[in-house]
Amino acid sequence: MHNLSHFQKALEKRKNEGTCRELKPKSDGIDFYSNDYLGFARNKDLQNLLLKNVLDKPHLLSGSTGSRLISGNSSKVTSIENFIAKEHQYPSALLFSSGYNANLALFSSLLTRHDSVIVDEYIHRSVHDACKMSDAKKLKFKHNDIGSLEQVLKRQNKQVYIAIESLYSMEGDFAPIQEIVEISEKYQANLIVDEAHAFGVLGYGLIDKLGFQNKVLATVVTYGKALGSHGAVILCNDLIKSYLVNFASPFIYTTSAQNFQWMSIKNGYDFLKSSPEISKQLQKNIEIFNKQELKTFSSVNSPIKSVLISDNQKLKALQDCLFENGFLTYAVYSPTVKQGAERLRICLHSFNTEEEIVELCGTIREFI
Repeated sequence: MHNLSHFQKALEKRKNEGTCRELKPKSDGIDFYSNDYLGFARNKDLQNLLLKNVLDKPHLLSGSTGSRLISGNSSKVTSIENFIAKEHQYPSALLFSSGYNANLALFSSLLTRHDSVIVDEYIHRSVHDACKMSDAKKLKFKHNDIGSLEQVLKRQNKQVYIAIESLYSMEGDFAPIQEIVEISEKYQANLIVDEAHAFGVLGYGLIDKLGFQNKVLATVVTYGKALGSHGAVILCNDLIKSYLVNFASPFIYTTSAQNFQWMSIKNGYDFLKSSPEISKQLQKNIEIFNKQELKTFSSVNSPIKSVLISDNQKLKALQDCLFENGFLTYAVYSPTVKQGAERLRICLHSFNTEEEIVELCGTIREFI
């Protein structure tokens, strides 16, 4: 008989704290919590485009049959990687089945025991997990704090990597990329940027917008958010791509996704370029939210708005109140965030109406 009591105790502790996670069916309501910023996951025109491609080429739905180094590579995925690299103005691109896998591959393979990696304290969990898979020394700097980053950089005598997100998913604020690029160059550190939440929201992301492709070692773009699809890509030079293909275990030892996934990403790019009005509508909705003057610590142009509710019980009551009024939001409790930093995370979308945004903000304002 296995002794599983320690698992039970850990779960009981979370239940007592009111932070135990459970899988639940998708709720009906007004979406203010998904990452579908442009509504592509529900867009009928895009769905019909995908359907037409499948009807024309049903073999796209078949499994890839193996890893890309054995039988799972195809001319389709190769041509789409070349297309993505050209679109983002990078020499190379390497596709992955998810953003989590992309970060695992990138950080676990590039970092060695001779290296240090300095991460923003709010970097995505996938980066922390990837660092555990390497032997590198991991250090943190205070969120978006250039002074803190420089203090950590000054103490390093190894090869250094810096890891940041361009738009942080829980804070809803942008990284000061211009300043971080300058300091990384000053200390000859390699910069890696995760554009998961900025891609599609601000064109192809902040690195593209600033023209910094040759100033970063690699950029990670994910497709399960604004593109309404699934998967991710690492944008880099030819050397880094070849190194990843040879040394990144999450790439080498996983079965490749089916060609339908890669094709849906290509269709998503085409749809993004042909539908600029959708991105413009998202920006209008962000402006409508900002006019409600609801106190938030998120960036003005961000579609992610975090409202501080520094008490788990009060936050739970607010989320329940919103749900009863038909609004789907996401509450972030401690210890997921520090005690006193609990917040309601609101995601704005192109498909949200002005009436919905105004009513949501009014309900929150009355509650707090």
